[in-house]
Amino acid sequence: MKTLNSTPKKDGFRMPGEFENHDGCWMIWPQRPDNWRLGGKPAQKVFIQVAEAIAEFEPVTMCVSNDQYDHARAMLPPHIRVVEMSNDDSWMRDCGATFVINGDEVRGVDWAFNAWGGLVDGLYFPWDKDDHVAMKMCDIERKDRYRLDDFVLEGGSIHVDGEGTLIVTEECLLSEGRNPDLSKEEIEEVLKEHLNLEKIIWIPYGIYNDETNGHVDNILHYVAPGKVVLAWTDDKEDPQYEICQKAYEILTTEKDAKGRNLEVVKLMLPANILITQEESEGVDAVDGTLPRMEGDRLAASYANFYIANGGIVLPLFDDPNDRNAIDTLQSVFPDRKIVGIYAREILLGGGNIHCITQQQPSVSQK
Repeated sequence: MKTLNSTPKKDGFRMPGEFENHDGCWMIWPQRPDNWRLGGKPAQKVFIQVAEAIAEFEPVTMCVSNDQYDHARAMLPPHIRVVEMSNDDSWMRDCGATFVINGDEVRGVDWAFNAWGGLVDGLYFPWDKDDHVAMKMCDIERKDRYRLDDFVLEGGSIHVDGEGTLIVTEECLLSEGRNPDLSKEEIEEVLKEHLNLEKIIWIPYGIYNDETNGHVDNILHYVAPGKVVLAWTDDKEDPQYEICQKAYEILTTEKDAKGRNLEVVKLMLPANILITQEESEGVDAVDGTLPRMEGDRLAASYANFYIANGGIVLPLFDDPNDRNAIDTLQSVFPDRKIVGIYAREILLGGGNIHCITQQQPSVSQK
């Protein structure tokens, strides 16, 4: 593995859309007791379900800390690769490598990671183990990498179409805890150079009360070039209503890098999900970590799904809109199998299925 001094755009590499072919998927085993209730045991069961569902379509690698390695290896089926890797928490989408391709080679982009806001409004401290995850992934896979020591970004804050367009939220990328010394234009320039982009579409906010400062992957998902699904509510009393309206307005009026108006498919949100007393009491209270309080509203969204080769792994919430979400995504992905997983335990940790996964694209997309 070499650390390169160029940029993906200069070298002719691009970040492909998630709907393009993968060589596999990466995850990190949950165990942090001040984020996952009961030492992560309930969450581990759901992570296993997600890993098994994705492994039906593509190879899965689970990264596990030393003290949990034997336990995870015994719990996971043999066809899921388990590698020892120290970590601070289990959000592979955000701390893992963003992979780029050029048709002959795969490389990794290794952004600086500071736990969603560092000492300003980050969710835990320290985060140095998580900031090493992307480099270790590239080393394991023998992929050269681009490292940005002074640019903070999480994978959940970007969605690309693979054809030169990126969608982000202002709430996240312009937050004080990420890159406060850079202007919006300077942030755009870094993203264009490292993802190979021509156009960036900014929407104001993500899902209401999302502790990641409104990651874009919780409110929308690119499903094909020129086409997104957008989390949606018709409840005018919900603070999410205006957020969705504004996002829809921007997405349907802006042109993408190819000059297209985006097709936007509405994906209805589940009813509000609140943390119960039992769930709150199962999480260790630690200074410097965001507490999980009874009655807190969780940022639940069906948009937080994972696109695998031939499949969609979708969070479900035991909600009447579960069926609607399955049907909507089946209409969007007629050639992929929809696999729904009851994902409340992941949601309790602050994210969902897309947040705990990271695709490694194939060299060739033909």
